[in-house]
Amino acid sequence: MKTWLVALTGLLGMAAAISGAWAAPLRLAEIQTKDRQTHKYTCATGKILQVTYWNAANGQSFALVPVKGQPMLFVNTLSASGAKYQAGSYTWWTKGPRADLYDATAGENAPPVLSDCVTIVR
Repeated sequence: MKTWLVALTGLLGMAAAISGAWAAPLRLAEIQTKDRQTHKYTCATGKILQVTYWNAANGQSFALVPVKGQPMLFVNTLSASGAKYQAGSYTWWTKGPRADLYDATAGENAPPVLSDCVTIVR
């Protein structure tokens, strides 16, 4: 019985930590953010993502995207079309209400890890 209680307490603690990470504002002393927007996406696989975007006063943009269950901070990079964000080997590419997640380690012509993600309108 005690093992069950310890496991439950640990799970609740992890859930609180994760939800706190999503709610926390982006704070970097050197970068002043102008605004923050959070969007939910539903992808072709049925997966639902919550993505938070920050626009900085200096023109930079950031996106907090969950990848394999972990939040990753993406930085906006040059794109011919839409908004392209990079974090490590991952690319989060939005065009209007649609987005795709790519992994460069899968190969140059590999399909997206997540495709046809569409903004859920509230």
